Amino acid sequence: MAELIFFSGTMDCGKSTLALQMDYNHRARGRGGVRFSRNDRAGESRISSRLGLETDAVEVLDSTDFWEEVMVRRTQGQRVDYLICDEAQFYTPGQVEQLAKVVDEIDVDVFAFGITADFRTRLFPGSQRLIELADRVQVLQVEALCWCGRRATHNARTVDGVMVTEGAQVVVGDVDMVAEAAAPEAGHVPVVGYETLCRRHFMRRVTAHGASLMAQQDQLLPFEVDACLWRGSGGLGENRGT
Repeated sequence: MAELIFFSGTMDCGKSTLALQMDYNHRARGRGGVRFSRNDRAGESRISSRLGLETDAVEVLDSTDFWEEVMVRRTQGQRVDYLICDEAQFYTPGQVEQLAKVVDEIDVDVFAFGITADFRTRLFPGSQRLIELADRVQVLQVEALCWCGRRATHNARTVDGVMVTEGAQVVVGDVDMVAEAAAPEAGHVPVVGYETLCRRHFMRRVTAHGASLMAQQDQLLPFEVDACLWRGSGGLGENRGT
C-alpha cells in the first residue's frame, strides 16, 4: 500500500541527498515519479544537495494542486507511482492534504523531505500538517553538527554572522553563507545566512562567529556567556555600552 512519509531533520543533515537517492532507486526499478521542490538554494525548479548533486524538478507554487499534477500526467499516459517532495516545509497545509489524498485515493507513494521548525523554533505550517497526516515521520540519522561538535538540533538565522530571532519566517539562505560580522558601512547589504546549533548554544545565541569573538579575548572566563553580550557581536552588549 502507498504511504505518505515525512523525512525530517535540521539543515545540513542530507535531506535533499536522500531525496535524490530515493528517486534514483525507484527509477532504477522501473517506477515512474515526479520530483517537486520549492525555494531550493540552486534556484527555481531544482533539487540540489550540498554534496554537489543536482537535478530538475517541478517548482511548487501556492497555486500548485498535487492532485491535478498527478491526474494530468496520468491522463497523458505518463506513469506516476511516487512523488518526491523536497523543501516540503514551504508547502501549504492544503497542499499537504492534497498529497495525503493522492496516497489514499490513487495509491501513489509520497516521500516528503523538509525542516520541521524555523529559526524561531516554531513549526512550519507545511511541516506541522505533515506530522499530523503522515503515515510515518522519520528523523534522518545523519546528524548535523553545532560548531562545538555536539549534535545540532536547531536552525539559527544569522545576519552578518549574528544570530537573530525576529523576521519573516521564510528567507532563503544557506549554511555556507555564515558571514564575518563587520561594522556597518554606507551601502552595506546585510548577509543573511543559516547555521545549525545545539540547543545549548541556540538558547545562548552563541554562533560560530560569536565563539570566535570569545576565543580572541585575552582573558579566560570560568563560564560560557552569551555571545550577543560581547562587543562587536552586534548584540545587547553594544546597546548597553559594555
